[in-house]
Amino acid sequence: MQEYEFNEEQVPYGILSQYGLTREMVEDLPEAPYRDIMNGLLSPALPISVKDDAGNTISASTRFRLVKTDDGSVDVLFYPRFTRCELDSYSEAEQIELRAGRVILSHAPDDPDRKCFVQIDPDTNQVMYVPTPVIGRNIRSLMGNFDLTTDDITLIQIGEQAVISDGKSILTIGIDLCERTGIRIERGKTAKWSRERDAGMDSFNFGLYGCWVKQATGGLSYVPEEEYTEEILAAQQKAVERNTANIKR
Repeated sequence: MQEYEFNEEQVPYGILSQYGLTREMVEDLPEAPYRDIMNGLLSPALPISVKDDAGNTISASTRFRLVKTDDGSVDVLFYPRFTRCELDSYSEAEQIELRAGRVILSHAPDDPDRKCFVQIDPDTNQVMYVPTPVIGRNIRSLMGNFDLTTDDITLIQIGEQAVISDGKSILTIGIDLCERTGIRIERGKTAKWSRERDAGMDSFNFGLYGCWVKQATGGLSYVPEEEYTEEILAAQQKAVERNTANIKR
């Protein structure tokens, strides 16, 4: 049995349900994002709904993660999806790089003198930034685990990816501020780099109670089983046939 940072009984489903995320919906998530949540990492962008003071229902999209409080209980931090990404403090060239999903070496949005690595969270449109010494320390720690050349380190430091061999396979290493350490390591060459973020998530992800559907704009939407469309039913049948064929092999 796999060990997680949080166990099932610690998840504050009471809080999540207030925002429209039921226990069934969370348990129906694909394995990779569910594992991330239980390890204290960010969820994908998921749909939520809340009522305002006038009683109107407001729908939105947000990421969340579980955090431990000082008294030992577990709470939820939300990272809402912004409709507009605030990039006014960056040059036009930097904005193009950021919107293309790249990490840049620049400054904090609110402090032009604070040197940082900067990246847009594709699931929330929020600008993420980490001071360069923090990432630099993590890069230096990699030097003891991998045979990184000066050129490799230079590539990583400017937001590119370094491709190395660990003696058994090819690895791609680069900065990704969506990761807990700010450093991401993937097996394979750079062509796989952008694809690996969606690993473990198909267009339709079926659970016990419903289906999580990957959105073209990022994040997931949820459809209960009783509301399946013909497209979802067809995808479910293909998934059943695929699983049956795999079992017979």
